[in-house]
Amino acid sequence: MAQAQDRNLPASEKKKRKARSEGQVARSRDLSHLLVVGGGGALLVSQMPRLGDWLQRLLATGLRFDAQFLAEPDAMERQLAHLTWAWLAVLLPMGGVMAALAIGASVAAGGWNFTLKPLQPNFGKLDPLAGLARMVNGQHLGDLGKACLLAVLLGAIGAAYLYAHLGAFHDALAMPLPVALAHVGRELVGGLALLLIVLVVFAAIDVPLQRMMLANRLKMSHQEVKQEHKEAEGNIEVKGRIKARMREMSRKRMLAAVPKADLVVMNPTHYAVALKYDDQSMAAPRVVAKGADLMALKIRDIAREHKVPVLQAPPLARALYTHTELDQEIPARLFTAVAQVLAYVFQLRNALAGRGPMPADLPAITVPPDLDPLTAAEAATP
Repeated sequence: MAQAQDRNLPASEKKKRKARSEGQVARSRDLSHLLVVGGGGALLVSQMPRLGDWLQRLLATGLRFDAQFLAEPDAMERQLAHLTWAWLAVLLPMGGVMAALAIGASVAAGGWNFTLKPLQPNFGKLDPLAGLARMVNGQHLGDLGKACLLAVLLGAIGAAYLYAHLGAFHDALAMPLPVALAHVGRELVGGLALLLIVLVVFAAIDVPLQRMMLANRLKMSHQEVKQEHKEAEGNIEVKGRIKARMREMSRKRMLAAVPKADLVVMNPTHYAVALKYDDQSMAAPRVVAKGADLMALKIRDIAREHKVPVLQAPPLARALYTHTELDQEIPARLFTAVAQVLAYVFQLRNALAGRGPMPADLPAITVPPDLDPLTAAEAATP
């Protein structure tokens, strides 16, 4: 297994996708705190007049004494149920807003990611030694220190603000309840703003920090990159054997087509190209086999064994080998040269079958100089 110090390469997209499927995404608790506290505070401030009136009516209803409570034993139960539903009608929407803000903070930090894999049982986490190692590692100690610092700062700022405004809160004792509630709410808004400034600073630091820490945890070693590439591309040795097998099968198919060819053009031992032409089904002669060196000799031997004419035409053989592919028609610029060779072969076959005179020697084959690699190379040499 690669050591941590060997992991100095950025994570691949495959490893990032795997990490996300396992629930490893950048999450910032400080951003969640900021959005929940800030959003909740903004909601309370915007709804302060309505909440004040609602709380005043609720307190008046709850503190009102009714003689009916003594006459009907279940009246108190109905009153309690009424007050409970009244509280829930306000608290549930606020709780929903807080939950939505918490989810929004997670999505903003690391994107949307839904997976049930972290819920699967992992008995390895029951190991006390492994758990102790996780508790004292650098990340957890850093998170603990940051959380303690945040708690101390928030507590200190909150205590200092309350101490500085102690007189204002004391004055609320002499005010009527509705006025006192509005007065205390206004005083708390300033303290909430100070707390939000601290949370903004921590969130601005924590969000990029969590992303950087996740990137460091997902870094890969050279061996892991090689292994992933091998898994993605397949085993090189297996792929090599498959390619060799495919080449062997292609070679066998090509050699099996030589006996059906009309002629083989050679150079005389370096190149060999077998041609087939059927004027009923082909627009031009087609290459059914070609090879160089040992493969050229193999094509020649098979052709002679099956009485397929083998003609020595070095420029044409070189041009056909260079500019044609198997099972494809020859280039149009070689039609004239190939037609000369085919005409000679057909005349020779007719003569041997007693259907015509024996043709003269094969005339000189003219090949465009730029299609003959040897001629083109000599022309390019200064």
